[in-house]
Amino acid sequence: MLLKDIQIGETCRVEKINLPFQIERRLQALGMIRDTTISVLNRKGKGIMIIKLRGSRFALGYQMTKNIEVEKVG
Repeated sequence: MLLKDIQIGETCRVEKINLPFQIERRLQALGMIRDTTISVLNRKGKGIMIIKLRGSRFALGYQMTKNIEVEKVG
């Protein structure tokens, strides 16, 4: 499942990030690594969302959310 398909209020765990090297490294520096839990706080349009990651909020665009594979938790 892709991150873009997760709905508001749902929680998921990162399985794989399929982004260009520099973007993937930046997300890893922010704490988004494999098996990290993400909560979706808000969605705006097609795949644009605000997530909660390790206590911080981040906005991710469609180009990112469609390339992050996740698994739903609970």
